[in-house]
Amino acid sequence: MWVSSSIHNLKSSVLNHWFARNKAFGYIWCRTFLLPSLADYNHHGLESDSGDLTCFASSRHCPSNAGFCSSKPFGEDIDTIVKNIVVVPSDCVETIRNVLVKHNWIQRFDLCGFSIELDQYKVIRILDDLFEETSDASVALYFFRWSELWIGAEHSSRSISRMVHILVSGNMNYRAVDMLLHLVKRCDGEERSLCLVMDDLFETRIDLRVLETVLSILIDCCIRERKVGIALKLSYKMDQLGIFPSRGVCISLLKEVIRIHKLELAREFVERMVSRGRRLNTAVISLFISRYCSDGDFDKGWELLMGMKQYYGVRPDVVAFTVFIHGLCKAGFLKEATSVLFNLKLFGVSQDSVSVSSVIDGFCKVGKPEEAVKLIHYFRLRPNVFVYSSFLSKICNEGDMVRASTVFQEMFELGLFPDCVCYTTMISGYCRLGKLDKAFKYFGALLKSGNVPSLTTYTLLIGGCSKFGNVGDAESLFQGMITQGLVPDVVTFNNLMNGYGKSHQLNKVFEVIDRMRSAGVSPDVATYNILIHSMVVRGYVDEANGVINELIRRGFVPSALAFTDVIGGFSKRGGFQEAFLLWFYMADLRVEPDVVTCSALLHGYCRVQRMSEAMVLFDKLLDAGLKPDVVLYNTLVHGYCSRGDIERASELIGSMVQRGMFPNDSTYVALVVGFEKKGFVKSEQHASMLLAEIILANTAK
Repeated sequence: MWVSSSIHNLKSSVLNHWFARNKAFGYIWCRTFLLPSLADYNHHGLESDSGDLTCFASSRHCPSNAGFCSSKPFGEDIDTIVKNIVVVPSDCVETIRNVLVKHNWIQRFDLCGFSIELDQYKVIRILDDLFEETSDASVALYFFRWSELWIGAEHSSRSISRMVHILVSGNMNYRAVDMLLHLVKRCDGEERSLCLVMDDLFETRIDLRVLETVLSILIDCCIRERKVGIALKLSYKMDQLGIFPSRGVCISLLKEVIRIHKLELAREFVERMVSRGRRLNTAVISLFISRYCSDGDFDKGWELLMGMKQYYGVRPDVVAFTVFIHGLCKAGFLKEATSVLFNLKLFGVSQDSVSVSSVIDGFCKVGKPEEAVKLIHYFRLRPNVFVYSSFLSKICNEGDMVRASTVFQEMFELGLFPDCVCYTTMISGYCRLGKLDKAFKYFGALLKSGNVPSLTTYTLLIGGCSKFGNVGDAESLFQGMITQGLVPDVVTFNNLMNGYGKSHQLNKVFEVIDRMRSAGVSPDVATYNILIHSMVVRGYVDEANGVINELIRRGFVPSALAFTDVIGGFSKRGGFQEAFLLWFYMADLRVEPDVVTCSALLHGYCRVQRMSEAMVLFDKLLDAGLKPDVVLYNTLVHGYCSRGDIERASELIGSMVQRGMFPNDSTYVALVVGFEKKGFVKSEQHASMLLAEIILANTAK
């Protein structure tokens, strides 16, 4: 009978305490661990609404030197506490209670509950008692979580370390990974903090085998957080303790070291692996082959491939050869890749679909689908999704979306199901042509197929919508991508910025830049180009020039495109002095002005009909090696025709034809304007006749 009453009082006391805490905000929850109360929660929930604070009468404030005290009130975690407590099995609670009674942590017949003032040392001792008595890491973990919830503060690094050892000893490595990953994030990647964590793990060790596993997990967590240098130093620290990371962790670490181009460090680490009894395999050596191929050093890659057996006692398999073949294909050495593929049997290796598909993909990417088809027939390879993806990429890049749609449909007819890459390739092709309705049709089909859209899929669609004026759709896609849990990269942000810039929403452009910085994404050259272009279009030329100066002050070198936009802005409003200052600034920074930059400057002169100065600049540019295009010539032709100087315009058109460039509609329109300025009635006919004469006269030469 007293049990029922105690339960009733406890449930009511928790609610009363919660309401009292809201009324008196300064009340701090004391450090109390009420084990019988937890059992009562589990059996009966929190349905009662009456009672008193009897069961909390024995609660005491923990000493200030407890090691991990907190002023965090109970009420702030009520939802979390209830959520975690209600799922605790009653038999586990009873087991914990019995162990604590056996080791004199509590009294068996305490009618009103009990309390324990906890610090990190007591937590570790109780964890040891629980694991020693039960050999069940989950029981210790229940206590560990309860104690943290009721204490209201995170455990210390030392008590977490002991819990990790127990989890690994109890074959609960996946929980140990979670805890260590949390510790790595809590240390914010600081080397000193992580070394202290490693010291705690060493001092709280159970045995050397468990310690080796635990420290391997710690290093793997550092690798996950891209703290490669720290992971490498921790591995050397392990070595000093007479232990070494597991083979899987070693391979993961090697991948990251090689990825950041630290080949010498990678070689030293491999030597250390071998000296510590970690045998090498093709996966490890293939990492080096891949890096050599990426750097274009195929001789070293081939030498390593051929010397695997002699120097490392590892026979090269089809995976190692495929890595080398893929590197050759990626670099465009398809003849050499094909030769290696056909000669694999000389090395005792049989071709597989992956090695053949690598070469097929290479031929597709360089526009030789016929060679790819020959390989398919020769090896009697049934085309798979990977092969079809290569074909689709080639066809879509050519802009032949009708043929691409046919090939896409063939996949279904062969019983193949396109993956996200295939759908994304089709979306890319239609976005490039501005056929957004078709692109969205394939996006819808992608969603219905059960495939998950990738970051690339969303980025391409956002770019297509932004480019062709559908900034509303671009916004919706961006929000949808965030909802899906995808993290936008700099290209995604740039595409959205471009849409805002084209729609003259300069405030939105700045908002995107702020959002990038908040997300930890660094702006690139394209970001600043879009920003500067957006500002110039809105008429903020001086401000855009200020952005360029600020970039230079911070050590960035703006691109020719950024300079061109601002030069064009100054020229358009007649600010030739500022335009030329930027022009000379480009030369100082060794940024080569292109034909577009020259057009921007010349367009300003032509717009105010200062043609003599425009021609002086044009001649200087020709002497400097500039190769003008049709647009640049038409800029000058328009300038002369706008003041009726047909003769000089004709000379320029003749020069253009002699350089192998033929007049276009813009040239014709300029001549029509020129003849109208001269007072000709049938200006269109005169313009047509003059163009024909100029072309005939200059092509005959």
